[in-house]
Amino acid sequence: MNAITLTVNGERVSALVEPRTHLADFLREHLSLTGTHLGCEQGVCGACTVFIDGKPQRSCIASVAACDGAEVRTIEGFDADPVMAELREAFSEHHALQCGFCTPGMLISSRDIVTRLGACSERTVREELSGNLCRCTGYVGIVNAVCAVSAGKVPVAAQAAETVVVSEVALTPAPMAAKASAPPAASVAAGLGGGGSEIRQSVHMDASPAAVWPALKDMDLLARCLPGAEIVSFDGKRLDGRMVVTFGPIKASFGGEAEVSFDDAVHAGLVTGSGKDRGSGSQAKGEIVFALHPRAGGTDLDVTLRYRITGPLAQFSRGALVQNLVGHLAGVFAGNLAAALAGKEPAAKAAELSALSLLVATLRGALRRLFVRA
Repeated sequence: MNAITLTVNGERVSALVEPRTHLADFLREHLSLTGTHLGCEQGVCGACTVFIDGKPQRSCIASVAACDGAEVRTIEGFDADPVMAELREAFSEHHALQCGFCTPGMLISSRDIVTRLGACSERTVREELSGNLCRCTGYVGIVNAVCAVSAGKVPVAAQAAETVVVSEVALTPAPMAAKASAPPAASVAAGLGGGGSEIRQSVHMDASPAAVWPALKDMDLLARCLPGAEIVSFDGKRLDGRMVVTFGPIKASFGGEAEVSFDDAVHAGLVTGSGKDRGSGSQAKGEIVFALHPRAGGTDLDVTLRYRITGPLAQFSRGALVQNLVGHLAGVFAGNLAAALAGKEPAAKAAELSALSLLVATLRGALRRLFVRA
């Protein structure tokens, strides 16, 4: 049994739970908060969406033990919330619900859209809600309701994009201090539209920038170092490739193309591109800005990933799963690249990156944080 303490709808809750208990079951069975509905129980439908530390996440695939110390807000926690009151009224006015099973998750996601993005176009609302499924309405009423509530609103934060700094990787993390060098081409982050996410990652390698830089320009080598990656073609500027990741029941194989540019003078580069998973219909677009910086005993590789995902995988994009994915990938990639720079072949990598490896990485991080607190 695990002893946990978390804040649910403003009230502090402590309990002993089985390690395998997920948050949705804890909310429904232990706290009688049955407004959180369980549908697929695989993180696909979005009916169980709640706020965890201010972000909409699937409670059916979130371990309650991993939420120890977190702030959770369910649909019951918005009774006095003015934005949620507007949404409830608009859902009724625009006939945005029929059976109502998906409605709590829809309302949670809709409130996030309105407060995070402000006034939204129909297209933006449809993209943002693509991770919440409804069997009844055809979505027209739901979209109209959210558009009506968002009209005239401004984002709560001055910067709508979410920024996450991932610092736990397999190798020594380097500090994310501001660097003077700029990317070799103009950033296209604005082209992602409101709601894009940003993750910054830094790793340290025991090699000089002069040794690391040629390796970063070798696309075939990079693909061998990165789990799930495959380079189909690269002509020095345009790249066609594929990335395979398994999220629970969803096996996503993103195929796409990108433009790659390098600035040899400052050891920096920019990758911009988009891709689509034909199986789930999810789409992704974004950019990667990277730069090398000398450091005592080696080199810091600083990477900034800006992205936006739409479709069934949309809600995974802002949760801890993607943060863990990036941290895990960074560690594996850096380790394989270090081996290649030492004249060794990168370790054999799996054909695809599964949720199991992410779970192991997540549990390892959780245990580390637990012992640090103790």
